[in-house]
Formats: sequence, C-alpha cells, structure tokens
Amino acid sequence: MNTMAHLGVGIGWRPEIADAVERLPGLDWVEVVAENICPGHLPASLLRLRERGVRVVPHGVSLGLGGAERPDAAKLAALGERALALGAPLVTEHIAFVRTSSPALEAGHLLPVRRTRDALDVLCENVRIAQEALPVPLALENIAALVSWPGEELTEGQFLTELVERTGVRLLIDVANLHTNRVNRGEDPFAVLDAIPLEALAYVHVAGGVERDGVWHDTHAHPVPAVVLEVLAELRERVAPAGVLLERDDDFPAEAELAGELAAIRGVVGPPEGDDFPAEAELAGELAAIRGVVGPPEAVVLSPAGPSALRRGSAPVDPRRRTRVGEEQGALLSALVAGAEVPEGFDEERVRVQARALAAKRAGVVAKLAPELPGILGGEAPYREAFLGYAGSRPMTAGYRRDALDFAEHLLIRDLPADPAARRRLTAWWQDRAGARPPRRIVRWARALAGRAA
Repeated sequence: MNTMAHLGVGIGWRPEIADAVERLPGLDWVEVVAENICPGHLPASLLRLRERGVRVVPHGVSLGLGGAERPDAAKLAALGERALALGAPLVTEHIAFVRTSSPALEAGHLLPVRRTRDALDVLCENVRIAQEALPVPLALENIAALVSWPGEELTEGQFLTELVERTGVRLLIDVANLHTNRVNRGEDPFAVLDAIPLEALAYVHVAGGVERDGVWHDTHAHPVPAVVLEVLAELRERVAPAGVLLERDDDFPAEAELAGELAAIRGVVGPPEGDDFPAEAELAGELAAIRGVVGPPEAVVLSPAGPSALRRGSAPVDPRRRTRVGEEQGALLSALVAGAEVPEGFDEERVRVQARALAAKRAGVVAKLAPELPGILGGEAPYREAFLGYAGSRPMTAGYRRDALDFAEHLLIRDLPADPAARRRLTAWWQDRAGARPPRRIVRWARALAGRAA
C-alpha cells in the first residue's frame, strides 16, 4: 500500500466557524462534509484556504457502503466530482448502513454493520465498486454505536483487517468512536488498535461527546475529553499518523477554545516523523520522469484502491447474502424509526435509546435546514414536541429536506398549528418549497385545504 500523503493537524470546516477556521494558527488542512458543498459554487472561505495551500478533504456521510444494496452510482459520481473540485488527495466515508430498500427507510444516521461473513462480503464488494468509480483513494471510518448486534462472528479488529486485506482500502480511525464503543458495547479500543493494519491508516478523527445514564453520546458538540486524548496517545505509540482532525458539528465554542483543542492534539501527536516531504514542483518532476520511462498513459493502469485490490479479485457476492443482510438491517431500522418490534437478541432498552436519539437528530437537522419552522410553531419547545409526534408515526423515506416538507404537510392536513395566522404562514412556507408532488399526495393535501375553506 502506498504511503499516505502527510496532512498534519486540521479541523472540520463548517460554515458556522468558517471565519474562525481561517484564522486558526498553524492549520494544515480541513475536512468538509461532501454533501454540504456544490463543486461549481465552493464557499469563498474554502477557496481562500486552498489558495493558502491548505488541503481540503471531502468526507461523505450518505453512501451507506455497509448496506445491502450496491452503492448508488449518482452518489459515487457526486463524491468523485467534489474530490476533483477540491483537488483532494483522497475521499472518506464510513463503515455503516444508512438506509434499507425493503422496507424503504432512511436512518438519517450512521448505523453499525453486523460483523458477520455475509455482511463483510457485501461490504467488500461495495467498497470495490466505489474504488473503481472514484478518481482518488478511498478511506473508511469506524463508527460509534449505541447498539450491539447479536451473534457477531468477527471482532472489530478482525473485521477491519480483513476488509483492508481484501480491498486495499485505507482506514480513517476515529479515536472518539473507539472510546464510545468501549462505553456502549464493551469493546477494548487498545485491542482494536493492536489488531488492525495501521499501515493502512489514512488519518485520525478526534471529537467530543458526553455520557448520560451509562451511554456515551458521540455528539461532536462537546470539548474533547481526556479519555479520548488517551486513546489518541495509544494510537500515537503505535504509529505516527499522517493526519489528525478535530471534529465539531454543533455548539461551536469560541475561536480560542478551538485553537486550544488543536494545541492539545498537537501536544499528543508531536511533530511529524521524517517531515521531509518534497515540494509539489519536485513531485511533478518525478512524475514526468516516470512517464518518460513507462510511456503514454494507456500503457499503465493505476487504481486508487491500492495494490492489494489489484492483487485480489473477487467473484460477485451471492445475491442470497445481500438478501440476508438486507433483511437483518431492515428489521433493525424498522424498530428504530418505524415503531416495529425489536428484533430478537437486541437490548430493547438500548434500541429505544437509539430510536429517541435518531428522532431528536431528525428534529435538530430539520430545524437547521428550515429555521422558519420553530418560529412559525411558537419556539423551539413546541416545534420539538410537534416534530417528535410526527416522527413517531412517519419514518423518513428520503432526505432531511423532504422530511421538512413532509412534516409541514403532516401538520396542515391536521389543521395545525391551531393559531390561524401561524397556519397561514406554514401554508405559505410549504407552497413556496413543495414543488411538484406525486398526484396522490397533492390530491390529499388539496382536499384538506378544500375542507378548511368550506
């Protein structure tokens, strides 16, 4: 596997802290949520960072490579387009599933893959499909989880090791997620670090969270605790990571606090070993010399997947394996977002905790995407009460923007909100954004309006 390019210490770029990120001292690179940017209209802040030589890496959250279905070609193309627009050295995603096709449900969140041979075979094939479609190398992140699958056949270390061996994919190790899984699933983070092929490490995530009632919530909205920095230190004892990145997604602190957290991370990882990376001009010269030896481009086939993926082919996954994985994931997701019975072997209370967390996250994301809704409904508290009532009977089947429109329609069909002025504002908001809808839904809403006018 080729050596990973040096990244240094960076931070997750978010619009809310864009100005602060530009001012942070010694910033080497940033990571951006891929789905939140448009390649043709990159934020000015990102463009300025790139002009300064700060690398930008797109981090995807919606592929669901651990799901039973093959990766969506349009989503892969979009991720690749963002990598090219940003001049990124790689792209990253997650070892997770985020949706099911039967039933058609969206989690709106990263959910853990069951560590079985069936699930590993499906994941490996999905990763190979992604690698073939993407123009740059791919790295995959271990995720945090609230629930544990019953009857798993592999440890986390075994699962990640075999994934790397079979695909050549790189790893993005989130040390905060290792700590989360120590609390929530009883998994030893140091045993994971001892077991996985750290030569495949692309970079590292560090983030904060909070423990409530014996459950660790990976919030990305709290300071990085000492226990997470301890896991980072253990990783540093084993390998010098090419990059370390601070994630913060909510409750953004003052600029000085962000700078302090980055300084603490630098204090743990220390200076890079062998920091003698050549300049871009030198690299370009070396590449030109190589081209002079090997001939025109058609004479060489390179794969961003790395040598391991080239060496190890694989027969297509037996469709029955995909079916079994899909059925298992569908049963769990139905229990989490559609009120279905908890599948046998799961901790029912923990599944309920996860279900509440998913509903709360839906409410929070919709409020960010449609900040007018809490105002129309009289504030944050009545908005959340109304949304959680809606979410309990209406699982998400598309993205969050569709969810916001469906929530508004749900209220209007029920003659809510009770205040006529607020209802008129909500009607106008919905009409401005709904666009074309399937006839059945349009007719249903029109009848509701006609009934109120009568």
